[in-house]
Amino acid sequence: MIKRYVVIAALAVAAAGCGDDDGPTAPTGPPTTIVFTAALSPANEVPPVTNADASGRGTGTFTLNLTRDGAGAITAATGTFVLSLTGFPAGTVVRAMHVHPGAPGVNGPPLIDSGLTAATALTLAAGTLTNQTFANIPVPATTAQEMITNPNGFYFNVHTALNPGGAVRAQLVRQ
Repeated sequence: MIKRYVVIAALAVAAAGCGDDDGPTAPTGPPTTIVFTAALSPANEVPPVTNADASGRGTGTFTLNLTRDGAGAITAATGTFVLSLTGFPAGTVVRAMHVHPGAPGVNGPPLIDSGLTAATALTLAAGTLTNQTFANIPVPATTAQEMITNPNGFYFNVHTALNPGGAVRAQLVRQ
């Protein structure tokens, strides 16, 4: 019977020593990468698109890559656009892509430009595009902070030759 208690005591001591060997977790600072998504639709444009591009839709992702100081304040930022489109007429020409300031139903000027232009336009041969990426886009630190604070105050917008003011749009949603 004493042997049983010795074995139980030994197992208890062994189990108590089998904790997390990593020690306490160090506190982490604010994130340096923030991802926003946008479910793009022609119905979200102002005014809504009703021509041939009305069948289009897509997904936009905008990622902020942040540099922060020791206090956590944003000191610099770059952005990456990733765009996927479907349902557009074959041969659709995508001429621009931006992030704009503006609440739902309100148009605003382009604020962050992907770099896509009429000269570098993308032609959607079959009406689709998958994961087209535009990276290392400069973003002012104050704009980055405003987007983090109020993502719904900004929208992702794609412009086509048929709809130079915008073919599909959606408010940013922080992930």
